[in-house]
Amino acid sequence: MTSVPLLITSPHPCSYLDGQQAQSAFVVPSFGLDTSIYAQLIAHGFRRSGDDVYAPRCAQCTQCVPVRLPVMQFTPDRRQKRCLQKNLQTTAIIKPAIFEQSHYDLYLRYQKQRHAEGNMANTSPEEYIKFLGSSWCNTQFIEFSLAGQLAAVAIVDRFDNALSAVYTFFEPTFSSYSLGVYAVLWQIDHAQQQDLEWLYLGYWIADCQKMNYKNQYQPLQGYVDQQWRFLTSR
Repeated sequence: MTSVPLLITSPHPCSYLDGQQAQSAFVVPSFGLDTSIYAQLIAHGFRRSGDDVYAPRCAQCTQCVPVRLPVMQFTPDRRQKRCLQKNLQTTAIIKPAIFEQSHYDLYLRYQKQRHAEGNMANTSPEEYIKFLGSSWCNTQFIEFSLAGQLAAVAIVDRFDNALSAVYTFFEPTFSSYSLGVYAVLWQIDHAQQQDLEWLYLGYWIADCQKMNYKNQYQPLQGYVDQQWRFLTSR
């Protein structure tokens, strides 16, 4: 693997677990990243946010577990089958990772509905595309529509043997369609059609409700003690 220089952040309040202090290892910003190097890093538990690539390095906590799904082994459960049935009329278009006003407006509506207490509800256009896009990664925006209306956008990174789910936001009025679940199921199906091996799903945190849903996609592998191993199934 390519030697990659890292910086360790100072301890700061954890965004996911109350009362915990967090630290992260960041790739030095001046280091020349590309998709092939990031493919090696994501296979070792790293993730990106915009152009920044990081991994948790907390002194007293190991709850952030990088997870991935071997897509060819996936079979949807009853809830996921209902979601697929509900979205039979949902269409998807793969688009380049560039700014579109309709996507940005939808992103703001989603943040104000789901995360009104956070500062992302007031994200500027520049901050929005800097957070979701990347100047060096092979990133795509998947646009989902219902009855001709923009319903959701999923941000996906593409590698030679995998996809990585970066972020999904959806129209609040379409919440009954479970579009967050559908976006993951679409990515699984797309990876299967492309003969890819993995869908990376970010970090699974058992004690954080907004992060533990990833255990619903089985068989799930976690990167634990520098090895990928299957986690306990649902």
